[in-house]
Formats: sequence, structure tokens, C-alpha cells
Amino acid sequence: MKLFTASLQLSLLVSSITTSNAFSPASQHVSRSSTSASASASASASALSMADTSEIEALGLTPELEKMTKAFGSIPDEKLRYKQLLYMANQLKPLDPKLMVSENKVPGCLSTVYVDCTARDNEEGETVLDFVGDSDGQLTKGLVALLVRGMSGCTAEQIQKVDPEFINAAKITQSLTPGRNNGFLNMLAVMKAKATSYSVGADNSGGEEADADTEGVISSFDEIAGKPMYNDMMESLLKLKPVTLELIDDSASHAGHAGSKGWEESGESHFVLNMVAEVFDGMPLVKRHQLIYLVLGETMDKIHALSINAKAPSQVTE
Repeated sequence: MKLFTASLQLSLLVSSITTSNAFSPASQHVSRSSTSASASASASASALSMADTSEIEALGLTPELEKMTKAFGSIPDEKLRYKQLLYMANQLKPLDPKLMVSENKVPGCLSTVYVDCTARDNEEGETVLDFVGDSDGQLTKGLVALLVRGMSGCTAEQIQKVDPEFINAAKITQSLTPGRNNGFLNMLAVMKAKATSYSVGADNSGGEEADADTEGVISSFDEIAGKPMYNDMMESLLKLKPVTLELIDDSASHAGHAGSKGWEESGESHFVLNMVAEVFDGMPLVKRHQLIYLVLGETMDKIHALSINAKAPSQVTE
């Protein structure tokens, strides 16, 4: 009886997003004998429509994320929110194994997580991103599904405005361990970085403008024998189309700092990166670092320390 009443509450609370198919079919069941549950749900929804709603609307969310945040936040039952995340996980389309590569792996997650995106033009002629993702953990997969659904079909600018605080407004953090909460933040950061990187690449992909944009861009480097990490890092960093790229292997100065995978494998552990690229224009410092971490992929796990100086061309003085 409690489960059926909870389903009724959810049906009433999320009626505004029934077309989104974000919630389980069980949430659409209605019981004629559950009048008290209906009143309770209505009161909860009414409370959310005041102070909580205004706070959610100030988080810079996409339309779909805002709908789902309000819906989750209106559910008084933590267990039901947890079940809905698991339902969303089950509805997430399987990820193409070809996309399960280091470039798409989200670092710092308890479970293994992959996300990727593609770009297309919508009916208004805007370039929007569509995300895909997957995880080997069901709850984490539910979080992936939430972000994939909430940010697909949106522009890179809309995606960058999303405040991660919405996870608290949705009351989903009550079901997350600190480790999973950090994993969620990493997922969102990687998806934002991918959106920015992809949109910049799309802007520079056509005709004469593309040729003009490649002038001065570094497209190759001299490999160093016996330095596999350095070579992998340089090759990855070229994807950001830098006009200045200097990677200094400072491992010899920290020879006593054993423990990193890179030091054990090839004697490489500490690096200093000086980089100038158009992709950093208008991007906050934290997001620049996140983008660099993203393109370096699994190599980041081997690095003991990476000092980054990343600038846009407009920030470089003559």
C-alpha cells in the first residue's frame, strides 16, 4: 500500500513533464482510495512552486533539466527518487563500444563512466549538442541518464550556464555518497568541456574560414625517445589547436617523489605546460584545466603533478 501511495504522489507531482517520459510507468498509477495522499502531494508541489521554484530557475538550467529538477525536488520520498534514477538508468540506450575509449572516460568516478557528444543544427539554425553515455554502476548510470537527457539538444552556451547546485535542489544528493557526488560533478565538467571543444571544432570546420583559422596553429611535434608520456601528452594537446605549446618534463627535479605510475613506468611524473589556444577564449581558468584533463585522458592518472599556464591569444601581450 505504501508503494502504491508513493506512486500516486509521484504521478501528481510530475504531471507537468509526462511528455518527457523521464519517470517510470508505475508513477502514472492512480488509486481512488488515496485522497489523503493526493492532498499531501498537492501541498508538496505547491510549496515547491514558491521559494524553491525561484531558486531552481536561477540555476541557469536547460529547459529539460529544470523540469526534472523541479519534479525530483517535489518528491517527498527519498527511496522513490532513488528508484526513479534506477528506472532512468534502465531506459538509457547502450553506448556503442567504439566510444568506450580513454578520451570519453570520466576521471574521478567510483564507477567507470563514458560520455560523448555530437553536434547538429536545430530548426532555428543553432548548433546544438546531443550526448550519449554509459556506466557500469546502476545509480551512476541513472545520473548519466539525467545529464544526457537534460543537456541534449542544447547549445554549448546553454550547457556552460548549468549550475551543478541543481543536484541539491533536486534532492538527489540524499541518495549519493560523497564519492558519487564528486563523480557527478566530474561528469558534468567533462560534458561541459566536450560541448565547448566540439562547438569550437565545428565553428572551425568549414572552407576558407577553416584554412584561415589554422594559420599559426601547431600541428606536429618532435617525439623524444624514451619519453612515452611526453609524446602521448603532446599528441593529445594538439587536438586543442594551440598556437603556442610548450611541455616541460620536470621529473628529474623530483626524482625522490616515487609512487606515480608514470615514474614507475618511464621515469616521468612532473610536467609544466605553457599553452595558448583560441579554444580558451572566454573560458574560466577552471574550465581550461578541465578541458586539458579531458584531452589527456588516462595519461592524467600517471602524472604526479602538472602545472598549467593556459591562455587565449587575446591574453598574450606582444
